[in-house]
Amino acid sequence: MLAIFIAAYLAAAAPSPLEVARDKQDRAALTEMAGQAAAAAAKSPNDAEAQYRAALANCYLAEVAIELRDRKAGRQFAEQGIRFAEKTVAMKPGNAEYYRVLGTLYGQAITDIMSGLSYGPKAKDAINKAVEKAPKSSMMYVARGVGNYYVPAQLGGGAKLSIPDFQKAIELDPGNAEAWLWLGLSLRKENRDPEARQAFAKSLELNPNRLWAKQQLEKTPAK
Repeated sequence: MLAIFIAAYLAAAAPSPLEVARDKQDRAALTEMAGQAAAAAAKSPNDAEAQYRAALANCYLAEVAIELRDRKAGRQFAEQGIRFAEKTVAMKPGNAEYYRVLGTLYGQAITDIMSGLSYGPKAKDAINKAVEKAPKSSMMYVARGVGNYYVPAQLGGGAKLSIPDFQKAIELDPGNAEAWLWLGLSLRKENRDPEARQAFAKSLELNPNRLWAKQQLEKTPAK
């Protein structure tokens, strides 16, 4: 019986192929997986999970493109994912995870003032719905914090506003490596470098394979 529980725990803890590719910033692998997921979604247009998987693959692909400073491609991938994510929400409006991915994709598609005016309110609405539907989910607060992080302070966002969301995410799940990573980014933006380094180090302790976290720790001054 103990062996079954251990096997189940390891299976739950193992990262998905999408996460593995994201952690390595393997854009080619993510592109292939996004293409496969899109093809599967096209074959099953009424399957919410198939649409969700296609949306999620594009979300990870957009994330890596943005990490690699290719915002134009990031927007393109995000907009590809949006059409799948909008279908999932239309089919199952009670699912918080579907709203989280949709809101994240809207945010990733913002590259300028015009796209901000178009996608910004949609991103905020989708993420707020995600938090409302799953107030005990750590990742919902990470998503809201990331959204606030990228909104300029003069428009009601900023790193300072995002910090409480990442702290809430960590309170709900201290093992959430993404929450620690984004907390580090927000702290550094607030010129709190020593605390930022601690957060990046904690993120890497939890997920040693996350290349972007390593890059952020390396570029953050020790003093």
